[in-house]
Amino acid sequence: MSEKLPYMYTLPNGLRVVFQPVKNQVAHAGITVLAGSRFEDDHEEGLAHFLEHSIFKGTTKRKAFHILSRLDSVGGELNAYTAKEEICIYASFSKTYLARTLELLADIVFHSTFPEKEIQKEKEVIVDEINSYLDSPSECIFDEFESLLFANHPLGRNILGTQETVHSFTREHLLAYVARYFGPENMVLSIVGQFSERKIQELSTRYFGDYNGLGKAPVLNHFQNYAPVTVEKNKSNYQSHGLMGGLAYPYNAKERKAMVLLNNILGGPALNSRLSLSVREKYGYSYSIESNYTPYADTGFFSIYFGTDKRHVQNTLRVIHKELKRLKEQKLGVVQLSKAKEQLKGHLALAGESNSGLMLALGKSVLIFDQIDTTREIYKGIDKITAEELLHIANEVFDPEKLTYLIYNQREEGEELYI
Repeated sequence: MSEKLPYMYTLPNGLRVVFQPVKNQVAHAGITVLAGSRFEDDHEEGLAHFLEHSIFKGTTKRKAFHILSRLDSVGGELNAYTAKEEICIYASFSKTYLARTLELLADIVFHSTFPEKEIQKEKEVIVDEINSYLDSPSECIFDEFESLLFANHPLGRNILGTQETVHSFTREHLLAYVARYFGPENMVLSIVGQFSERKIQELSTRYFGDYNGLGKAPVLNHFQNYAPVTVEKNKSNYQSHGLMGGLAYPYNAKERKAMVLLNNILGGPALNSRLSLSVREKYGYSYSIESNYTPYADTGFFSIYFGTDKRHVQNTLRVIHKELKRLKEQKLGVVQLSKAKEQLKGHLALAGESNSGLMLALGKSVLIFDQIDTTREIYKGIDKITAEELLHIANEVFDPEKLTYLIYNQREEGEELYI
C-alpha cells in the first residue's frame, strides 16, 4: 500500500468517496454496492450476478455497444464482479480519461434500463458460464462446499444461480433489485490514480452527487445452526479434489487479524507454508494444496483445498490433520512468530503493488468498515498478535468435531474416507 493516506469524504446525497493518489499513467475506479447474492430473496438465486451482467446492456442514453466501446475505444477496460456481499462495477483506464470513466460508471449504475431483448440473450451466456464451472471440478467444489457449510441459508447459495432461476428472471426483477439496494448511502466510489483531490471532488460531485436512489442497506439474515457433514462423490476426474474446513470469524471479530496470520502459516501463498512443505514437498502427495480464510459480516469460514491422485486422498488427509494438530498443541516460538509476521507484512506489501486491487480493496473496506487502516496501523495490529492467541484460535477453529468435508473422487468400490 502507498504510504500517502487516502482521502475520504461523503457527498451531500450520502455516497462515500475514497481516493488514493498514486503516480502512474494508468488509473482505476469502481462503484461497490452492498447488494451481493446473500441479500437475494429465496426465489432470486443468481439475481445479483444476473444484474451484474445485464447492467452493461443499455442505459437511458446508451445502447450496449456504446457502453462497451466507450472505454475500450481509448484502451481502457470495463469489468464487474459479484460476491456474496457486494457487487462492483469498475474500470481501468489512462489517467487522461478520468471524466469519461466516471461519467460512464455513473450512467451504468444509475440509469441502466435492462432492455428485454438483451436480457434474454444474456440468460444463455450465464447458463453457459454455469456449465463451464460444472466442467471444472477444482472450481465448482468451492461452491458446493459453501452450500454444505451454510446449508439452508443464502450464504450457501451459488452466486451464479441455477439454470431454472436464471431463465425465470425478468426486467422487473432487475429493476426491483436496483430499487431495493442501489441507494447512495449503500455505495462507495473508489479511485486510485495520479489526480488532485480537488479534481476528484469536482468530478465525483458532478457525476455522482445528484443521484437520489431510494435503495437501502440490506438487513442481515444471520447464519445459525451450523452442522458439520462429510460428503464424498464419485466423479470422472483425472484426479481427486478435496475441501475441508469449518466456520471462522466475521469481519469485525477481534480474532480476524490473528486468523489471517494463522491461515498464512498453515497454507497461505508462500512455498514454505506448513501444508506446502509437508503435503507437497515432503511427501509429494499434491501439486495444489492451500488454505483460505473468508470473513463475512456475521460469520466466516476457513477451508483447505487439495488436488491429488485418488491413491493419495487418505494420506493427504492424514498429513493435513497432523499439521492442524501441531498448530493446536505447539505454541509458536519467538523466532517462528516473528518470521511469520514479517512474511504476512511482505505479502500485504506485494498485494498493495496492484493499483487495481488496491482500488477494489479500498472500496470494500469503506463499504464494510467505513474507514481505511493505514499500512502502519495494519502492521501494528499484526505485531500485537501473540502465540497464545494463535494457539487459542487454532483450538477453536480447527476442532475436528466441527469440520466439514467434501471429496470429489474417482475411486474403487469399498474404499473408505479417512476422517
